[in-house]
Amino acid sequence: MQIILEKISKKFNYEWIFRNVDYTFNSGEAYVILGSNGSGKSTLMQIVGGNLLSTSGSIKHVDGDNHEIPSDLLYRHVSISAPYLEVIEEFTLPEILEFHRKFKPFRNNLTDSQIIEITGLTKVRNKPIRYFSSGMKQRVKLALAILSDTKVVLLDEPSSNLDKQGVEWYQELVAYNLADRIFIVCSNSQGHEYSYCTQQLQIGDFKK
Repeated sequence: MQIILEKISKKFNYEWIFRNVDYTFNSGEAYVILGSNGSGKSTLMQIVGGNLLSTSGSIKHVDGDNHEIPSDLLYRHVSISAPYLEVIEEFTLPEILEFHRKFKPFRNNLTDSQIIEITGLTKVRNKPIRYFSSGMKQRVKLALAILSDTKVVLLDEPSSNLDKQGVEWYQELVAYNLADRIFIVCSNSQGHEYSYCTQQLQIGDFKK
C-alpha cells in the first residue's frame, strides 16, 4: 500500500498551518512526524487518515494492486490512536472489542481473551472503562489501533499517560505487529515513542 501526498496544504482561518507537503508513505516502513505542540503534525495525520480535508493539494491511498481506495471505504484500511479520540467508557473490555469488530476485524483472528491478555488488563476486564486509569485507557486505545487488521496504523503521541512499564509494553506490541504495514507516529521529540521509525518528516520544513 502507498499513501501519496501532492502539495498538501492546510489553512485555519487566515493562517497556513503547513504548505506544499509532497511525501509518499510506503508499506513496510515506519515514519515519525516531528514537531512542537501546535505545529500541525496531528492535523497532517488526520488528513493522511482521511478524517480531515486539506485546503489544497491531493492525496491518494493506493492498495497493493495499484487501485485507489475510495474515501468512503478508507476506514477499513486505517486504524488510529490519538489523545483526542475517546473510547466508550460505559463499555467493558469485552463490549468494546465486540463493538470494534463491527467495523474492523483483528489481526491473526485474535480472540477477545487473547487481546485482553495482551493489554495486561485481565483483572479489570468486566469493569466499565470509565473506572480505568488514564494509562489503562491508553493501553486500550493502542491495542485497538495496533491489533486491528489494517494496512495503516496512525499513532498520535502514543506514550501519553504511559509509565515506564507501559512504554515498554507499547514498544513490544509494535515490534510484533510492524511488518508489512505503514506505521506513522506523531511526536514532539519523545524518542521512546518512535525508536522503531526509520523515516522522519519534520512538519517545520513545510511552514513557508
